[in-house]
Formats: sequence, C-alpha cells, structure tokens
Amino acid sequence: MKKVGLLGGSFNPAHGGHRRISLYAMRALGLDELWWLVSPGNPLKDEANDMAPLRARLASARKVARHSRIVPTAIESVLGTRYTVDTLAALRRRYPKIAFIWIMGADNLAQFHQWRDWRGIARRMPIAVMVRPGYDHHARFAPVMGWFGRFVRRPDQKENWTKWRLPSLVMIGTRPDTRSATALRARFPDWHRPFAHRPLRDELTHDLI
Repeated sequence: MKKVGLLGGSFNPAHGGHRRISLYAMRALGLDELWWLVSPGNPLKDEANDMAPLRARLASARKVARHSRIVPTAIESVLGTRYTVDTLAALRRRYPKIAFIWIMGADNLAQFHQWRDWRGIARRMPIAVMVRPGYDHHARFAPVMGWFGRFVRRPDQKENWTKWRLPSLVMIGTRPDTRSATALRARFPDWHRPFAHRPLRDELTHDLI
C-alpha cells in the first residue's frame, strides 16, 4: 500500500522551511510521497488578512517542492471541503488504496482543540507532530493532550504507523528553522504577483486552477 503524508496549510507563500520539515517527515516515516494541501481558506484566520490567491500560493508551493516527492495540490477546492475533518474523510473515500498520515507542527497541536471535530480527525488517520526544540512544551501540554495522552506512540515506533490502531499520535523531534511565511510577506509584500495570471494545472487532480 502506498504511504502518503498530508501537510495542510495556506502556504502564503511556501518556503524552504516547509520543504525541510516535509523531507524530514518523509525519511522518518518511510513515506512514498507527501502532499501539501494548499488550503482555499483557513477557518481559524481572518478572511480580511493578506492571503494571496489560491493559484499564486499553489504555484509558489510547486516551485519550492520541485525535484522532490512532495506533491502540492489544491484538491480541497475540488472536493468542496472547508474543514480538515471533511477533507480527510473525502480523501479516504477517493483513495482507498493509500495509507495516509496527518502531519502537523507543534504550534498547530497547541490550537488543535479549536479545530472542527478534532477527535474525528484523530479517529480517521494517525497523526505525526513535528516538534522543534523549544516547542516541545507547547506540544506536550496542549489542551488536547489530556485526551490524546493514552494514544501517544513512542518515537522509535514511528516507522510502523500503518499498523497502529486509531487514534494514534507520535511526536518527532526536528531541528529548528527560523524561516516563516509572515517574514517573507513582510519583506516581499507583492511576492504573489508573478504567479497571479499563469495558467496552472493541479498535479494531483489535473484540474485547471
């Protein structure tokens, strides 16, 4: 069975930090591919912020991911899903022969209790939390860990994630990376303009974005 990691985000824009953590996760978990789910919108973020158009964000993700087994996709815009729990359910139906694992950072785990039906997410597929030095406290004492505590797997078991009973969560230590999309937008507020009008076809769905 093909093993695929899922990393969701706005990728506004994508940058080398996204690539680095993705390649690390692929090695650590023995993944065949890692899909970047470039979100049409984030329900937890203000719609009036400086979010670039989807086509520009997907194009930036493809540029950063080139020459790797990372597959940027805007499949959520095709599925018509807005919340992660619905996206994961739709992906399981659409790709029944793929073993998926959800990947998130420790900062996302800290606010995971705000996500729509977060327990439903945990019951649909295993979760790998990428923990940077200095952020392990935020991960281990996140509000959801009171529920997740008995489902945490040891890091040395991470390569066996396809055999785990759900829910299951594993924390994987990573090296620090100071790059951020917020800093890039501050330096280059018009970063998306070169991508804005280029025709773009989704690599996964083959739909024109």
